[in-house]
Amino acid sequence: MSQDLDLASPAVPNAAPWDRPFLPPAPAWSGGSRALLRDANDPWATAFEADAAHDFSPDYADTRAWFERLDQASDLIRLEPFGVSPEGRPIHAVIASKDGTTFDPAKPVLMVQAGIHPGEIDGKDAGMMLLRDIAFYGKDGLLDRVNLILIPILSVDGHERASRYSRPNQRGPRIQGWRNTATNQNLNRDYLKLDQPEMRAVRGLILKYRPDLYVDVHVTDGMDYQYDVTYGFNGENGTFSRSPASSRWLDAVFKPAMNTALEREGHIPGELVFGVDDSDPKKGLSDGGLGERFSNGWGAAAHVPTILIENHSLKPHEQRVLGTYVFMEEAIRLLAERGGDLRAATQSDLALRPAEILANFEAEDRPSSTRDFKGILYETYDSPASGRREIRWLGRADPETWRMPFYGSQPTLTLKRPTAYWVPSYRTDIIERLRAHGIEMETLAEPRVQAVSMLRLVEPKLATRPNEGHVPISVETVEVERRDWTWPVGSVRVSTDQPLGDIAVLLLEPQSSESFFAWGMFPEVLSRVEYIEGYAIAPLAERMMAADPALKAEFEKTLAGDPAFAANGDARLQWFYERTPFYDDRYLLYPVARED
Repeated sequence: MSQDLDLASPAVPNAAPWDRPFLPPAPAWSGGSRALLRDANDPWATAFEADAAHDFSPDYADTRAWFERLDQASDLIRLEPFGVSPEGRPIHAVIASKDGTTFDPAKPVLMVQAGIHPGEIDGKDAGMMLLRDIAFYGKDGLLDRVNLILIPILSVDGHERASRYSRPNQRGPRIQGWRNTATNQNLNRDYLKLDQPEMRAVRGLILKYRPDLYVDVHVTDGMDYQYDVTYGFNGENGTFSRSPASSRWLDAVFKPAMNTALEREGHIPGELVFGVDDSDPKKGLSDGGLGERFSNGWGAAAHVPTILIENHSLKPHEQRVLGTYVFMEEAIRLLAERGGDLRAATQSDLALRPAEILANFEAEDRPSSTRDFKGILYETYDSPASGRREIRWLGRADPETWRMPFYGSQPTLTLKRPTAYWVPSYRTDIIERLRAHGIEMETLAEPRVQAVSMLRLVEPKLATRPNEGHVPISVETVEVERRDWTWPVGSVRVSTDQPLGDIAVLLLEPQSSESFFAWGMFPEVLSRVEYIEGYAIAPLAERMMAADPALKAEFEKTLAGDPAFAANGDARLQWFYERTPFYDDRYLLYPVARED
């Protein structure tokens, strides 16, 4: 094995090390999908096609101007603003339809989203090409039985924080947007909590058009391999899904046809790839997690069939864009032919009301299966920078198929589905988020006394660092207390007997790792109000023991079993205070209640 890294002088005198190529070599590629490219002199050539290296993606203003021109030139295309970014940029969808402004409800709808991570912008350039070809180059028949919605750039502010230095692990385009938004948020962690205006806007667009298939286009990082277009969905290969019927359709119908179409055009499709150990590529693969904060996890919970595309970052931008074009076109054809079956499967999923909700998925300790894997040859070397062995990918396909252990996810929490939840009126922020999801609720026009189960949180723990603008809080144990609670005007009752009932459970149960509580949105319950002085509680405690022998026995047992407690006078007095009616009854009492 080689021991030395090639540190040859850069071609440009005085150039910095980061101004020369340092990524592994890309395997040669000449797929048939290159025939989709139009000549740079074509009046409708995109900026990506006009670039000699096909390694460029236009900025926000040029992208919008191009689509506005396409809108004006074709009756099949229209530009629709559906939100505004934190920095004030309109967010647009491009609608391709023969139905005018009102969709034929019988037609399936495909929604393709690009630029949720703006450096991963393949879907925008592929979408520009496909929509152009639909408008002017003979592919308008794709719209005979399907309507298409393209979001070319979702994170428009991040898209404009562009430079050559945004994504060091990705081969092109040479100018790339920034992963996070202007408020430094990762939108692909916001599907459930709905913090950001971009995600509330896209949720509103989904509620408006009700897509039959939602495709979220990304570019991955991590290990090298032969696949250029990887994609997946929750429930793939018969694993757990909150939408099992639509997952079966994607497995049995969509995936085989899509793989055939991609291979026919010279691409190498594969399932999503998440290595378990970057230093040991053959150690295994994982599913990357099934959380509802991600598009694929949310889609399964919301019963919106959702596919996550992760094009391979080490493949050239041209190869990735053309693979995405093929994917989009084949998805339209599949929906035209079999969209009715997918719609029927989705309707079956929408009717599900599981009594138990599996939650808090974590990686399995042991692999549940093995996968054939098309790897890239590599070697290791002693790095003078890291002082350890590092991977060097060689850019050549390994002729031997790798047999890779695969680690799935398993639930660590089972939640029982209540009849409904009650949210107090003063938590308007929580109510607004639920409403943005499209969750149905009853809003009280007058106060109501309701028998409910309140949850007392046992030893909740604050995270040691923030995440996505929040300080998360976790709680493993809750104690249930039955109360007759008065709910003021404006409070809401959220029934779980609705298609988004699973979403309501995941958001409102504090033990759920995807809940509003887990994201730190109920910090007020951690604050205890009022206290009692030692000169008051000490004699009160003595009277309590004299009046209640059982209490005295419990105290003495606690003293005997916990020497640290016995030696702590404040803790001893606190023990008694917690057992008096003076103690703050709402300390650690979660304000969202269950109706059983």
